[in-house]
Amino acid sequence: MTDQPTAYPDVNAALARLLAGARAALGEHMLGMYLYGSLASGDFDPATSDVDFVVVTAGALPAELVAALADLHGRLAGEPGWLAKLEGSYIGQPALRRYDPADPTAWPTLNERSFYLAPHGWDWVIQRHVLREQGLALAGPPLRPMIDPVTPEDLRAAVRELLRDWWAPMLGQPARLHAPDYQAYAILSMCRALHALRTGTIISKPRAAAWAQAELGEPWAGGIARALAWRPGAPLDELATALDLIRCAVDRAAPDPARGRDRSG
Repeated sequence: MTDQPTAYPDVNAALARLLAGARAALGEHMLGMYLYGSLASGDFDPATSDVDFVVVTAGALPAELVAALADLHGRLAGEPGWLAKLEGSYIGQPALRRYDPADPTAWPTLNERSFYLAPHGWDWVIQRHVLREQGLALAGPPLRPMIDPVTPEDLRAAVRELLRDWWAPMLGQPARLHAPDYQAYAILSMCRALHALRTGTIISKPRAAAWAQAELGEPWAGGIARALAWRPGAPLDELATALDLIRCAVDRAAPDPARGRDRSG
C-alpha cells in the first residue's frame, strides 16, 4: 500500500489500520485488498460516502480466521472516524471470477458496523464490474485478470433482480423510507438503476442523478436535487419521491410481453 492511496489523509490512515489488521488476522490466506465504490470512481463525498473495500483470499476461510476477522472489526468499529464507515467483504479468489447465484458460500461481510457471514447477492454482479474496471489496489496483484468481463445484459439482469427482491417490497412496506438517510439513498439508487436499465452501464450516484433529472424532469428533478444535497442530520421530506422512483424503476424493469424484454429501451 502506498502512503497516500486516496486524496484523503484521514481515510488513508483508516485504510492502513484495516490493511495491517487483515494481514495479521489472515496471514498467507490473504491475497490482496482493493477499494471500489466512490473512492475508486472519483465521486467520493466525505459527508455521505462509505469506504468500500474487498479483501481477496485464497479460498473460503476456516472458522478460526473468521473469528479473528470478527474480533478485528469489532475493535475497529468502536473507533472514531472512517474506521466506523468501512463497508466490505472477504471473498475467495476462485469465487471472485464470476457471480454464481447458486453458490451458498457465506462470506465474511461488514455492513453498518456489523460483521456477519452471508452469501453474496445480485449486487455483487455490479460490484465485480466496478472492481474490474475501477478497483484500486491497496495490496496484491491487479484485479482485472481475476474477474471475467461483466456484460451490459449481465448488469441489467442484476438490476432487475435487485429491484424485484429488495426494492419492490418497499412499495407495500415503506418503513425504511421514513428515515431521511434512506430516502436519499433510495432516490439516488433508483437514478442509478434507471440509468443502468437504459444503458447497460454503471455510473456514480451523482452522475446518475444528473442524468435522471434531465431524463425525468419535474416534479421528480427537484426531489432528486434535494436528495443529492442532503447531509447527515438534516431533515428530508421526499418519501413520495422515493416511492414514485421505486415504482418507476420496478415498472421499467418488468418484462414487456410485446417485445420480450424490459421496458427500459
